[in-house]
Amino acid sequence: MSLPSVSTSLKPANISTRRKLSGAIISALLVTVATGCSNNTADTTSKTNVVSSTKASSTTSTSKPAADSDQSVVTALQSNLGASGIDEKIVSAVPTEMDGIYWVTAEGLPAFFTDKSGKHIIQGQIISVGQGEPVDISGALVARTAQEALKAVDKKDMIIYPAKGETKSVVYSFTDADCPYCTKLHSEMDELNALGIEVRYLAWPRSEGSIPKMEAIWCSEDRVAAMNQAKSGANVMAPSCESPVKEQIELGARLGVRGTPAIFTESGQQIGGYLPAKQLAQTAIDAS
Repeated sequence: MSLPSVSTSLKPANISTRRKLSGAIISALLVTVATGCSNNTADTTSKTNVVSSTKASSTTSTSKPAADSDQSVVTALQSNLGASGIDEKIVSAVPTEMDGIYWVTAEGLPAFFTDKSGKHIIQGQIISVGQGEPVDISGALVARTAQEALKAVDKKDMIIYPAKGETKSVVYSFTDADCPYCTKLHSEMDELNALGIEVRYLAWPRSEGSIPKMEAIWCSEDRVAAMNQAKSGANVMAPSCESPVKEQIELGARLGVRGTPAIFTESGQQIGGYLPAKQLAQTAIDAS
């Protein structure tokens, strides 16, 4: 059920289907997650502190299985999903510190846990207790998956606003030109850059109607100028091109993005939606 190639358009039905399935995984295959414009409330997917797990996954990309992936679990889960009418490629299932529980990465879906039989999907926080400070196992895995996936994105496929002077931290922001909170964040870009924060934009159109505008921005000769223009409410026109918008939509789905702006640190921790510049800068620096 992969999304079609995006050069001039992306079929609305396929985006809707992808997001419905993403939401189904998040809610035990029962509900659809709606995308929205976020002011750092319900759209955050992983705000927990990251604590390393003894067998945490070292997955780098959903295109390549992790070295310690258990193929028998991958095969079983793939078969069980197919029997339930879900046609998604499972890439890796790596063991965690919990006996019989595996961390799963799949193409176009948020990562999740499963058991050795591949019959159960488990999504959410899993906390280890009994040996001192509680350890958020899921938080460490989610962050590590996001860190490696974001690191793999070519800089030429992002729209980057560099820090002024010393770069104290880098944040990745999934953005939509039509999102009010994205616009508010963008209006504070100069302040963020002055505070030493480099902002790297990735495309995340919240609706089918926003896709042409996002593609026009990424197809513009001067993407920064086009983004500034779009954030000011002006129309952006550009010739069609082979843009990375489709891949970034899929990346966002894989990382559990449910609204914009969705902001991640270099360590892979999602620090929420919109935050005032000084708060965002300090949070990003603390998380580095």
